Amino acid sequence: MDFDGRPFDGMIILQAGRWYCAYSLSYRDIEELMEERGVEVDHSTVQRWVVRYAPELEERFRKKKCPTGGSWRMDETYIKVKGKWKYYYRAVDKEGNTLDFLLCDKRDKKAAIRFFRKTIGFSGFPGKVNMDKSGSNYYALVWINCLLIMMGLWPLVIFIRQNKYLNNMIEQDHRGIKRIVDPMMGFKNFKAAQATLSGIELHRMLRKGQCANDKEMPAWKQWYELAA
Repeated sequence: MDFDGRPFDGMIILQAGRWYCAYSLSYRDIEELMEERGVEVDHSTVQRWVVRYAPELEERFRKKKCPTGGSWRMDETYIKVKGKWKYYYRAVDKEGNTLDFLLCDKRDKKAAIRFFRKTIGFSGFPGKVNMDKSGSNYYALVWINCLLIMMGLWPLVIFIRQNKYLNNMIEQDHRGIKRIVDPMMGFKNFKAAQATLSGIELHRMLRKGQCANDKEMPAWKQWYELAA
């Protein structure tokens, strides 16, 4: 990764970013921890590092991400941005592996279609998708299925299942993200929220062993390997 022009060593930048994305710490907590290491850096600088480098690390990870299963559980949760609740779409497979995520301004059919398109683009078509009773999510998949039928792609039609009990897995998985996000007391802007969430999701996926060839390596080592 390119750290040229930065007054700090790349390892310091990566470590500060990992701490923030992996643990329930504020930027001021990171500033204090860095000071303990003999590094004087302002908390606002750490925030800029996260926004700048977390999405790049997550993009590199996608090239090494292990294949996921074809039985999905999808749901949305809430993330506060500039004092307003936004909608955070997420999906896991039946083994609990993270498929994808998307922060949206609204919770509607259009947002759900965007999420499914992104997830299918990276993970391929699922055999079935389990969700709650959300009408917008349901009709987004119906729209995708109609499109597949019109294109003559019958084998790719997705089975839609609405079973709240089976969605417990994704609801439980939300907690791992909320545990990191809630102490942040919300994000100041949408771009910062998207970037930070990509780093948090990345570290979660590394802990789940979703990086090909690096499964036996602890998550913190995998984080640094992605930047090599």
